[in-house]
Amino acid sequence: MILISNSQEEESKHLIPEEPKTSPKWWVMFGIGMGVFMFALDVYIVNLALPTMVESLHTSFATIQWVVLSYLLAVAVFVLSASQLGDIFSKKRLYIIGLIVFTISSLLCGLAPTIGFLIASRFFQGLGAAFLSGLGTAIIVEAFPPEQRGLGLGIRAGVFGLGIMSGPTVGGFLIGLGGWPLIFLVNVPIGIIASLIVARVVPNQDVNVAKLRFDIIGTLILTLTLTSFTLGMTLLQSLGFISLGVLAFLVLSILGLVCFLVLESRLYQPMLDLEIFRSLEFSLGLGLRFIGNFVMGGAIFMLPFFFELVKHYSTQQAGLLLAVPPIIIALTAPVAGILSDRFGARIVSLIGLTFMAIGCWSISNFNTELTMLRYTFGIIPYAFGVGMFQSPNNSAIMGAAPQERLGIASGLLSLSRILGQMVGVPLVGTLFSLVTIKKAQLADFIDVTNASPQMLVFGMQSTFRIIAVLLTASVIVAALLWWQSNRKLKISAKVLLN
Repeated sequence: MILISNSQEEESKHLIPEEPKTSPKWWVMFGIGMGVFMFALDVYIVNLALPTMVESLHTSFATIQWVVLSYLLAVAVFVLSASQLGDIFSKKRLYIIGLIVFTISSLLCGLAPTIGFLIASRFFQGLGAAFLSGLGTAIIVEAFPPEQRGLGLGIRAGVFGLGIMSGPTVGGFLIGLGGWPLIFLVNVPIGIIASLIVARVVPNQDVNVAKLRFDIIGTLILTLTLTSFTLGMTLLQSLGFISLGVLAFLVLSILGLVCFLVLESRLYQPMLDLEIFRSLEFSLGLGLRFIGNFVMGGAIFMLPFFFELVKHYSTQQAGLLLAVPPIIIALTAPVAGILSDRFGARIVSLIGLTFMAIGCWSISNFNTELTMLRYTFGIIPYAFGVGMFQSPNNSAIMGAAPQERLGIASGLLSLSRILGQMVGVPLVGTLFSLVTIKKAQLADFIDVTNASPQMLVFGMQSTFRIIAVLLTASVIVAALLWWQSNRKLKISAKVLLN
């Protein structure tokens, strides 16, 4: 009986499914999704508080930009490095480290007594965000079976969109409730819970430390290059081109970029594989993505100042108005994806970029008489264009990337988005400052935010008209290059047929 019993017991072990060694994929999605939500929430929520911070921290328009720039700088520098480290060490452990760094730095941001302390804390928050951005997608891909990866990534995109849409309204509510520190402190409980969930549910991975080398020299040079550029552009707003310090930083950034490209072209395992840029389709798509995010970064940065300094709206009102574009973008993006599958990613992304240009022309007509209804109708072309541009452009880039280099292509997508925003904020801010200061004839020691509403409107209108011209030129150049590329392909096909 014992033998039969043991036999039956052994047989029953095969009949009863074993407990999965890895945790359920939906818990993994929940934990990673909380990190994604925090990362997305910071896209809009911080920009809304910038005018309030200028006053409460007794700082200037040029300096307050570093609250955004220090964060973007850290993400831009470390997002590719984080992805590379994820292939060397455990993605789970690195993601948890990113959550912990993001949470602690959020607490420090909320407690910041000075603008310098806040900027430094924001840099470390961006460092944590780089790990969240660079590793979250990879963990989701590993957690979901191949036939459900599209579902997992789609949910992640939805959570990111929810965070962006929630940012303005949540930010306006929190600032009205307890001031700007609350927009950072709200991340603390979310970050703690997310860290505990990820530690519990995400499976451990086997790693081979020896298979890749970390490009530490490239990371240092990239840090020096981007820091020099952003310092040069922000100092330019107050010191002008005649300053030796401004010129030194800008020259150093150019030399740093050249050194970075030379280094990456000679390394066996570079952080950035330059061979991928041999494809015109890929390079052009990435360039357009950079320009698109350049415009988006500048627009997100400028509009809160317009609402609060020109229209004198409360942060709650400004938050509601800033929520209009992401809602339209979220509604438009799925339609754009369907259209790009049917008519091609090139034409749909160009249509989106065209509407962005039209939208910037529309924004350039905003003035002191602007009503909320007129703003809503005026911002629609811009938001519609962003929604039409993003997913088709992503599709065009990934479709042009070699199959064996999809990983680096995905990393470059994230990098181009961050770099576009990081360059857009200081360049648009510099353009706005120079035009406004010259028109208002302000003294060097007077900050641009002290200009009259009429002068601020003039500066903003001029800035967005220049941006609209840039977008229009980009559409024309892209259309000509793609037309020429198609023409060459047709000629080659005819030659082969003959």
